[in-house]
Amino acid sequence: MSHRPAPKFAPSHEMRRLRALRAYGILDTPREAAFDDIVRLAAAICDTPISLVSFVEDDRQWFKAEEGMGVSETPMDMSMCAHAILEHDVLVIPDTREDERVCGNPLVTGHQALRFYAGALLKTPDGLPLGTVCVLDTRPRELTDIQVDALRRLARQVMAQLELRRIATEAQERETRLSALVAAAGHDLKSPLRTASYAMDRISRNADDDTAKRLGTGRQALCSIDRQLTQLLAVASTGAYVTSDATARLQDAFDALESIWRAEALRRGVTLRFAATPLVIQGPSPLLETLLGNLVSNALKYTPQGGEVDVHAEIAGHAVRVSVRDTGIGISADKQDAIFDAFQQVDPCAEGLGLGLWIVCQVAASLGGRVQVSSTEGEGSTFWVDFPTQVDEIDQEPQMAPAIVSSSRS
Repeated sequence: MSHRPAPKFAPSHEMRRLRALRAYGILDTPREAAFDDIVRLAAAICDTPISLVSFVEDDRQWFKAEEGMGVSETPMDMSMCAHAILEHDVLVIPDTREDERVCGNPLVTGHQALRFYAGALLKTPDGLPLGTVCVLDTRPRELTDIQVDALRRLARQVMAQLELRRIATEAQERETRLSALVAAAGHDLKSPLRTASYAMDRISRNADDDTAKRLGTGRQALCSIDRQLTQLLAVASTGAYVTSDATARLQDAFDALESIWRAEALRRGVTLRFAATPLVIQGPSPLLETLLGNLVSNALKYTPQGGEVDVHAEIAGHAVRVSVRDTGIGISADKQDAIFDAFQQVDPCAEGLGLGLWIVCQVAASLGGRVQVSSTEGEGSTFWVDFPTQVDEIDQEPQMAPAIVSSSRS
């Protein structure tokens, strides 16, 4: 049977749709772990070998994330998602050979021989379809109601992340307050996460060993997303800018962070040290712990087994300087400015949303501080924050031993 080309919307509607898609600035961006997590979850929940986060442009479909497909885009004559965006809900094609819309598609008739497709719409708040979160298989099959609902909610998760990206980028460019906007978007992300987790628990009750293993991978991905969102919401709910007479003892923050990150340092085989200090800064303790926690988290994430992470504080002119030094992979000179922008990561395959250092900058600014970095690729990095203070307000530092978390187990 000859291939049936994908239909399109009326020209005016298609123009609006493409304009909305390009406004998100997502096309041709690098891989990001947050979107990779989505396709892993979709494949695990639906038990399929292939899953995609697919955006339909005028002449191609481009994949922000893919599992099992092996390419980043396909021409429009190979697009099943182009049919899906014409629907109002999830499009499920149990057997592609029996559906006249796709039976002549090269992905169906060619060597890949895809036999099953299900795609949940990615829609803007005003209902314009941009693409799908879809799953594919090489055998005909069906999805359960729970799997269809989970796919639909994962699509909402993708759109919520795109909205968060758009809001954060606009706020960053205008240098406006963004706490309320980020908090609202972040709360929207929590609901589909909980629903997807519930759906996976339901499926795993009767799953075989292989499926249970895939679901376990999916749950880990969910936990990673949830951790990042919780952190983002903590900052957003506090406010982007702080006017407070409160003071925070650095030693209290160091003690709290040592307790939080001790197990992770041991698991990674990294020596984590916090040098004792009597110094204080002006501002609330939760913000200080959020700021330093992100720096410690990043240092551990990018430091290989056997490496070291050191945290210490000192007086630098009329400032209290807190430094986090690691012996990790380092950052190339051409990337050192961009890493402080939202959704940027040193390693695009690393876990998280790429918001950690952006949050650090926002919180440091709210505390009157400034973040800087010195790094050599392959040797490690030092991030430091200078908090304003008066030297004569600082007590003489007593002799105290550093707290050390060793990579070796006794």
